[in-house]
Amino acid sequence: MAAHCHFHHIFNTPFRFNNVKTQPIHVIPERRTIISATLRAAVIGGGPAGSSAAEALAAGGIETFLFERSPEAAKPCGGAIPLCMLDEFSIPSNLIDRKVTQMKIVSPSNLTVDFGKTLHPNEFISMLRREVLDSFLRSRAVGCGATLFKALVTNIDMPASEKAPYLIHYISNNNKSTLAVDVIIGADGANSKVAKSIKAGDYTCAIAFQERIKLPEDKMKYYENLAEMYVGNDVSPDFYAWVFPKCDHVAVGTGTICSKQNIKQFQAAIKKRVKKRIEGGKTFKVEAHPIPEHPRPIRVRGRVALVGDAAGYVTKCSGEGIYFAAKSGKICGEAIVRVSENGKKMISEQDLRREYLRKWDDEYFSTFKFLDVLQKVFYGNDAGREALVEMCGDEYVQRMTFDSYLYKKLAKGNAWKDVKMAANTIGSLVRSGILGREMNAKHIVIE
Repeated sequence: MAAHCHFHHIFNTPFRFNNVKTQPIHVIPERRTIISATLRAAVIGGGPAGSSAAEALAAGGIETFLFERSPEAAKPCGGAIPLCMLDEFSIPSNLIDRKVTQMKIVSPSNLTVDFGKTLHPNEFISMLRREVLDSFLRSRAVGCGATLFKALVTNIDMPASEKAPYLIHYISNNNKSTLAVDVIIGADGANSKVAKSIKAGDYTCAIAFQERIKLPEDKMKYYENLAEMYVGNDVSPDFYAWVFPKCDHVAVGTGTICSKQNIKQFQAAIKKRVKKRIEGGKTFKVEAHPIPEHPRPIRVRGRVALVGDAAGYVTKCSGEGIYFAAKSGKICGEAIVRVSENGKKMISEQDLRREYLRKWDDEYFSTFKFLDVLQKVFYGNDAGREALVEMCGDEYVQRMTFDSYLYKKLAKGNAWKDVKMAANTIGSLVRSGILGREMNAKHIVIE
């Protein structure tokens, strides 16, 4: 897709920021149907989900408007992306801060497992800064023909009839304006205004909190290509904490859903766990952000579709969201291009459900459900976390995990090894006392 986009016109507009064209416009609301005119689409939110959707729409011939309130800001997150995303989304290697080939997972009792033993020579996990990745993806969407507004969307008026436009009210440079569009993609994060406007329902949100810490040169050398994950009630009662390397610093953070009010306490605990390795470092940025815990009850209504965090596409266990955000935006954008015949036809809710939601659910629903189960089994208490770390020491488990994570395809296992892995998992749970407690609880209920 990107090969068909052109960047030269990015620099041919009178007003720009970050080398990306922007232009607040004032549109008189119009009543229109798509007959010979081009379908007009608005994408609210300029992260990976919104930018990927806008790129697909614009490259497909649809008049596309991309709204981003704060292009200079970035969502705080680990910034890890799988290998397949580099190829699928044509991410240039110069955007990558670190190519991580060493991973350690540390249990509550400080049992440490090297989780990178089975990586092949050409495999790694890319670490990027979100501000760098997001800016690149937005610029590419603009290069494909999308118009970027640095603007705050305040509210959305629903259409008066089946083919009437949506009216987007927004503020740019202290000016209030309105834009009429035929279709909207909501990519505006966990607190999505687009989701509220279509009454998409609520979902439970976790909170991610991290500090960016500039380390002394010798300490940074240790994290040159190493990422660490820590589990334990001290650092999070239902998730994990991390130390991820960036270009010239590390991101140290944690997350939780059930105890958000104690997030700073958990952050202090992860810093305590890694104290010797980050001593002498200076925190230069503190970030916090809500993260959805499950998909919204409604992700499509009318000619409005939700993608990325707005739709709730963040996996349990790993908290991975960047790839799924970009992928959902791409699938949704391409679906609109396809059913509208490159912007020549009006689309419907049924089109979006069939071409976007069904394709997404067919490809990823089972993955999200599986990881949800894993989190319930292994993240509920320290005994489960000990079992998780013990299990991660098995090289077959590692290889299956990397095959699934790096390439986003269901890993094909070995039948005998799968049986052995299941037996080892049960053994770990028994040794941790989890399985015994579960069976005992069921026995008590039956009696």
